[in-house]
Amino acid sequence: MGRILNESLIYEILSVVEEIPEGSVATYGQIAKLIGRDKNARLVGKVLSMAEFYGRYPCHRVVNHAGRLVPGWRQQEYLLRQEGTPLKDKFHVDLKRCQWDCQNIN
Repeated sequence: MGRILNESLIYEILSVVEEIPEGSVATYGQIAKLIGRDKNARLVGKVLSMAEFYGRYPCHRVVNHAGRLVPGWRQQEYLLRQEGTPLKDKFHVDLKRCQWDCQNIN
């Protein structure tokens, strides 16, 4: 992964995450697609797991394809609820109601 992952790619991913509006969420795959790397959802997750080293980004607004929150990151649910993001339960957001419509980002 070291050859694939570089500073430019990291900031490209984080700049997309920065665009996710309050109360909305995006999926890892959605972000991968937005940066032209459709098959690299896991790479997006890897970058977000290290985001604290690059500044403050709203990584709590990123979930998996089923709307599941990050296992073990208890603060994510709290942060999403503070923003008014609709959750189906303690572990899933309601993607039908809050998935980011990012068609106009590029």
